[in-house]
Amino acid sequence: MKDFLLVCLIAGLCGLAVTAAGMLALRWAGRRPVAVALGASSVVTVAAMAAGTLGVAQAMFLSGHDLTVMMAVCAVAAVLAIGAAAVLGRPVVADVRALQQAAHGLGSASADDEAAYRPPPRPSAIAELADLSVELERTSARLREARARERAVEQSRRELIAWISHDLRTPLAGLRAMAESLEDGVAADPARYHRRIRVEVDRLSGMVDDLFELSRIQAGALQLSVSRVSLYDLVGDALAGTEVLARSRAVRLEDSGIAAVPVHVDSKEMSRALTNLLVNAIRHTPSDGTVAVGVERLADDHVLVTVTDACGGIPEDDLPRVFDTGWRGSHARTPGPDGGAGLGLAIVRGIVEAHRGTVDVVNVGGGCRFEMRLPA
Repeated sequence: MKDFLLVCLIAGLCGLAVTAAGMLALRWAGRRPVAVALGASSVVTVAAMAAGTLGVAQAMFLSGHDLTVMMAVCAVAAVLAIGAAAVLGRPVVADVRALQQAAHGLGSASADDEAAYRPPPRPSAIAELADLSVELERTSARLREARARERAVEQSRRELIAWISHDLRTPLAGLRAMAESLEDGVAADPARYHRRIRVEVDRLSGMVDDLFELSRIQAGALQLSVSRVSLYDLVGDALAGTEVLARSRAVRLEDSGIAAVPVHVDSKEMSRALTNLLVNAIRHTPSDGTVAVGVERLADDHVLVTVTDACGGIPEDDLPRVFDTGWRGSHARTPGPDGGAGLGLAIVRGIVEAHRGTVDVVNVGGGCRFEMRLPA
């Protein structure tokens, strides 16, 4: 038993000494390619095994010839083991290099490069490397989507700045002209000028309110105070609030079936969304036209709120952009002097999505229908 423990101790000390020397050498080498790391690991492992064997053999064998034979056997076995490790490690090295080359352009590709990541020509036989390749491909897809969203947001921001600048320039120029006329005493009807100034100030205040609301939505700072309310009451309040505008434009507001469906929403924000849809529909419906509102419960536990106008329809190419920030579309749908800055529908989408719903628009006979789907 004592001899067995002595043999184990000698083998362990020899193997530990070689392993420690190999670890120190690798640490001293610092950064190293994967081929060098795999080769060094193989060499250290085989050398530790050979050192332990030779240490035990030197302590056990009395014959120099037997010790020489053992050393030769260990040397041949070590060479074969290292060669086998090199052959088996080559596919791993090749897979790592292919993965590195495939991922080279992932982070540094330009925004217009839609093929920044190209998967290796063949899948790796190493499970971790294969999983890494799949994850890099998913990351590349997410980056492409993020770049597309960034380009869309940047384009929307530029259009919004251009439209807001245009919308601010007109009322400000009018306000300045009226103020100068009042100041110089050349205004024929000062009361009329005062009323017009009040109208323009109200319009600018509405634009500022819309910008503030949209900034809260886009920044994710919209705080919802959810409660159980009836859509019948919400739609009724929105219709009452837009009745004066509809009457001034000779537009009829119709009930196309409003079900008293209870929903959990922020009544203030949802009322704003409904009012924006109604105001948008009224402004783009000609005189003697009709705007119809409907509410129905769907089979998939959702509620559908529809607002149908008589605007004449929206070009199919413009339908995907209707809810973009600042979008106005064709000249026929450009708001008049009392219109907004093209933010109303963008606010509607933000409010509806904050309630985990969706909003869409489709063309119908003689107009278009806006559809809000809310979870019931």
